[in-house]
Amino acid sequence: MIKELIFSYFKILIGLIVFSIGYTCFMLPYQIMSGGVAGISALIYYATGFHAGYSFFIINVVLILMAWYTLGWRFCVRTIIATVVVSFMIDYIQAMLTVVGPDGKEQMTQLLGNQMFMACVIGAMIEGLGLAIVFLAGGSTGGTDIVALTVNKYRNISLGRAMLFVDIFVVGMSYFIFRDIQRLVACYTTLFISITTIDYVVNGVRQSVQFTIISTKYAEIAQAICDKVDRGVTILHGEGWYSKEPRSVLLIMARRQESRLIFQLIRIIDPKAFVTMSNVEGVFGEGFDKIKKG
Repeated sequence: MIKELIFSYFKILIGLIVFSIGYTCFMLPYQIMSGGVAGISALIYYATGFHAGYSFFIINVVLILMAWYTLGWRFCVRTIIATVVVSFMIDYIQAMLTVVGPDGKEQMTQLLGNQMFMACVIGAMIEGLGLAIVFLAGGSTGGTDIVALTVNKYRNISLGRAMLFVDIFVVGMSYFIFRDIQRLVACYTTLFISITTIDYVVNGVRQSVQFTIISTKYAEIAQAICDKVDRGVTILHGEGWYSKEPRSVLLIMARRQESRLIFQLIRIIDPKAFVTMSNVEGVFGEGFDKIKKG
């Protein structure tokens, strides 16, 4: 239990660092909005020069206090830790990339030169990957992630889509500062890429498959799957139409990453077994996702 908890926090830490790198190295220097509190912090930075790390921390403290009852104290404690880590990382990286220009004003170094589109794509993918790692570990970077996770808790809406609805308005506000349609399009492109990356990674890990197995050694296969994969097996009683002989059919729901082990067990026990595997849109119940309110 303790090892799992430590590993979970380690994954959250890695995700937070990845997110901070994508945001600070590729978004802030190119004045690209990424939505959420990170986007609001960027707006404040562009408009006033107030460091994004400070405003990110202040806004998140308010949101965490509001979400304490809805998401539980354990989640909020993780979010507080995440907020501190991200705020520190943003401020630290921003300080490293900030130089004083010829006019005496501070400006951030653009790592990719004038390639704003490349910064948009790379930064969005890194941000999305970092957020996905954090979400899969049960954490949050705070901000509108808290709102998205609250919606996802009670509705069957993907995290990426929930964040999309929340962030569209924030990104749109960037137009009133820069008055630049091209930059606004780049901001929305960034938002789309980041959300797509989140859904791709999260849904890819959670994706489930359904096995249908017909074998004369069905009992051995079922027992092996229960023991080695720790998945339940349902036996369906059927009849072969041509042979008119009774057959037992195994029905198994599993995660995609468990399919390799299941195939190995089937090949060892009965190489002649008839097996089908199909992707499943969603599996709800014990060992899988919880059924949420409609």
